[in-house]
Amino acid sequence: MPYEYAYPRPALTVDALILCKTTNGTQILLIQRKNPPFQNCWALPGGFMDMEETLEQAVVRELQEEAGLFCKNLQQFKSYSAVDRDPRGRTISVVFWEVITEISEITAGDDAKKAHWFSLDRLPELAFDHGEIVREFRSLHIPAL
Repeated sequence: MPYEYAYPRPALTVDALILCKTTNGTQILLIQRKNPPFQNCWALPGGFMDMEETLEQAVVRELQEEAGLFCKNLQQFKSYSAVDRDPRGRTISVVFWEVITEISEITAGDDAKKAHWFSLDRLPELAFDHGEIVREFRSLHIPAL
């Protein structure tokens, strides 16, 4: 019998920063959201962690479901826990990243309407706090890109 916990607790999500350095500059993978909140807005690929998986398994699964991309060298960047970061409720996201060596073919799936590579220097407005995540990652980890 599962243990019941009487106190509220946050949901846990994962997000992925997938970058590729090309002759045209650094590209970042984004998905266009199919569903609310932020329907039709661009975002980092990601989603809710399932009960039977680790964070690492969740981010690999979400990338495959939303963009048809398999990454094998994802590294954990940082957790984001602002109280109001998700209008659906209290949500904490663990962000992973990987720099790949060539632009991979991507295919939107699951709750992603589209998947697209964008120039890191010309990003659309991003859903949730994903703009903040990209800015912070860029300032801390990839000044050379």
